[in-house]
Amino acid sequence: MALLRVFICLLGLVVLCHSDCTFQELVIKDLNNPPKGCVDQDGKQQDFGSEWVKDCIACSCTEEGLSCCNMLPDPGEVEVSDECELVVNKQTCSATVVLKSDKTKECPLN
Repeated sequence: MALLRVFICLLGLVVLCHSDCTFQELVIKDLNNPPKGCVDQDGKQQDFGSEWVKDCIACSCTEEGLSCCNMLPDPGEVEVSDECELVVNKQTCSATVVLKSDKTKECPLN
């Protein structure tokens, strides 16, 4: 059981290390009428201090700008053994490494 916890923690680190993040600096065009938030990828105004997740991309708006990170790892960047594969669940924004021969079992650590 302890090994499983270590594996889950390591997988979380892999996800964090391989997440794609972007930052869009806030641009103030009119000092007399400063923005009250950020404009997201859909063109919608988001208030300063707000956080949201859409399509497994977590975003936050601060007075510095808009920061967004993909919550899912890029399958090409995650190293797995020949008998294992990365399975991504976009409904829960999670990823696990499972045995190719039995996808109900997580891969053992080497």
